[in-house]
Amino acid sequence: MKKVLALIAIVIFSIPTMAVAATSLVGMPPVTNPSNIYAADTPNNLSPVVAAFPERVYVPNHTSNTVSEIDPKTFKIIRTFKVPPGPQHVVPSWDLKTLWVNDNAGNYLTPIDPKSGLPGKSIYVHDPYNLYFTPNGKYAIVMAEADKEMVFRDPHSMAIKKIVSVPCAGLNHADWSADGTFFVASCEFSGQILLVDTAKMKVLRVARLPHTYTKIPMPQDVKISPDGSTFYIADMMSNGIWAMPANNFGSFSLIKTGVEAHGMYVTRDSKDLLITNRGEGSVSVLRFSDKKIIAKWKIPGGGSPDMGGISADGTQFWVSGRYNNVVYIFDITHGKFLRKIKVGKEPHGLAIYPQPGRYSLGHTGVFR
Repeated sequence: MKKVLALIAIVIFSIPTMAVAATSLVGMPPVTNPSNIYAADTPNNLSPVVAAFPERVYVPNHTSNTVSEIDPKTFKIIRTFKVPPGPQHVVPSWDLKTLWVNDNAGNYLTPIDPKSGLPGKSIYVHDPYNLYFTPNGKYAIVMAEADKEMVFRDPHSMAIKKIVSVPCAGLNHADWSADGTFFVASCEFSGQILLVDTAKMKVLRVARLPHTYTKIPMPQDVKISPDGSTFYIADMMSNGIWAMPANNFGSFSLIKTGVEAHGMYVTRDSKDLLITNRGEGSVSVLRFSDKKIIAKWKIPGGGSPDMGGISADGTQFWVSGRYNNVVYIFDITHGKFLRKIKVGKEPHGLAIYPQPGRYSLGHTGVFR
């Protein structure tokens, strides 16, 4: 009898965690499809909040201290405006009403009204390298990379609510579990990732990525699979992405994609993951169903694809060319490079907006 019970226990605890736990984060909008947490991100499924906004691409030019605003229908820059020094990412707010430019060298967040495309008055925020929002909209989270802090703030006024010191270097990207109760954040300069309790605003565990070469791993973007079972972590030094079970923090398997894997984006049908390979000028396509790389789209003559987003209709992928001072556009439908647009110096985390979804978790557009 004991052997039977032991065998049952092994089977039970071997079953992967379901996409949504019995208790989700308090206040988080309910998951409508447990097998696909991106179900609200289907083509042109725009929230009434953003339905009237003109479609624009906002490109933060890190060294130029400007934002280029592009009409994606004409591929023309319609406006360029100055912002405080060091714009890194353009981030949609949780309520979808505002875009925030992260000016980390100048220590400001600059709001953009997506209805007019015009910037508002910048708010002083120290070291805002990247910006996220808890799934219930209660807090904004500033990833203060240089300060080695995760700062929980009011999502509107940006007033500080709690400062969490992190035991790592280069805090930058993150994504949430399907139930919103925890998130995984990457630490670029120390090759580590963090497991953070959302409600308690507390780092629970720290793990170090495996060394595949003599260099320290350099984790970048973090993205969870549609079924909530797997976190993917891009690693520039390992030239691929690490797959980590959501219920087994610190267990990693490497999927090779290309030189300097950097950003990751879920397609509108939730079938594939687009991975930018910044060091070789390409985008790899991973199929979620079997974790296989099924295609690679190359930029003619090479390039440096960094961070970006997918058009509302799901047909185009827009991404900044970090060290080529351009924006790249890929045709997702036909799987090929489409064209490039000249912008300012060192474009970084561009946002194409509006996009489908009920709310934003931050970065350049992570919607649920």
